[in-house]
Amino acid sequence: MMNHDLVEMLREKLDNFTISDYHGLNSPGLTCYLNSVLQVLFMTEDFREAVKRCCSEDSTTIDPQLRRLFADLQKRTAKTKYLTETLGITNVFEQRDAAEYFEKILGLTSPEAAKIFKGELNHRTTCLKCKERNDSRGFFWILPLAVEDLRRQTYSVENGLKAFFKGEKVCGDNRVYCSRCDKKRDADFECEMTQSPEILTLLLKRFSFDYKRRCYVKLHCNVDVPKTLHIESCKYDLYALVNHFGNLTGGHYTAQIKSFETHMWYHFNDDVVNGVIPPLFGAGNNPLRSRTAYLLMYRKADILKTLMKATSSLSAHMQMLLLKEDVTRRREERPSYRIY
Repeated sequence: MMNHDLVEMLREKLDNFTISDYHGLNSPGLTCYLNSVLQVLFMTEDFREAVKRCCSEDSTTIDPQLRRLFADLQKRTAKTKYLTETLGITNVFEQRDAAEYFEKILGLTSPEAAKIFKGELNHRTTCLKCKERNDSRGFFWILPLAVEDLRRQTYSVENGLKAFFKGEKVCGDNRVYCSRCDKKRDADFECEMTQSPEILTLLLKRFSFDYKRRCYVKLHCNVDVPKTLHIESCKYDLYALVNHFGNLTGGHYTAQIKSFETHMWYHFNDDVVNGVIPPLFGAGNNPLRSRTAYLLMYRKADILKTLMKATSSLSAHMQMLLLKEDVTRRREERPSYRIY
């Protein structure tokens, strides 16, 4: 008879054993910063399909390399060596920033594929003397949110977004030049999103300059990451996080991504991919509290599709109720026969 302790040990191993639906990346050196954002791009349905549709071998974009990488990822653990060379990464053992390479990849990708990450901001300056307005529009891939070094408090992403779009007044030494007044004036600064992207990417600026220590440091404070965001009448749902562990001198990047195919969350750690257990978000709308979240990707919700789905479900429910009512009515109308 098999030993009871051995049976329990085997049972525990089987419970912890997971077979992933996805494959990892086998990369040279310490390029986890690249692996994490590549997996996010692969797991973004519209981006993956747009790269697939690119048939040309145009050397001015990296679509062909991405298409080859994505095709490999659908079958096996893929290698990134040729992509690191294309991106000009010569020292694969040097620590790099995931956000920097996310933007670099999108800048080298075809406009058709990259457009879902592209948004537009308008920066408006209003002179407080003559009320002259100047608008300056520009596109963005990422919205940077300034993380405060809160020792015993938790930073809120929602509050950070409000602060980003909140207007501010500049005066004194910070006054700006007004062309109508032909001199520097106090002014109001405002920022608004004039084009909302399909995928909204937020950067939590955990790396800041410490003026006392005269060096850059990482802020390890807790951050409340909401499951859903509402911006400019648009609803966004979180589907990916890039995490950074460690500090500036030595760290590691991983990604947690919700699959558009299985609707489950997965943890991507270089060449290892596992399902996220327990679920990233529990019941209700409570935010995820994280000390490592660095990049957040939100997908714009298709409100029309959601309403149609809800209407369809309601219609099916109503049909079922009507059917039950009809059956009940027929039973009541059925003649009763008694045998005496």
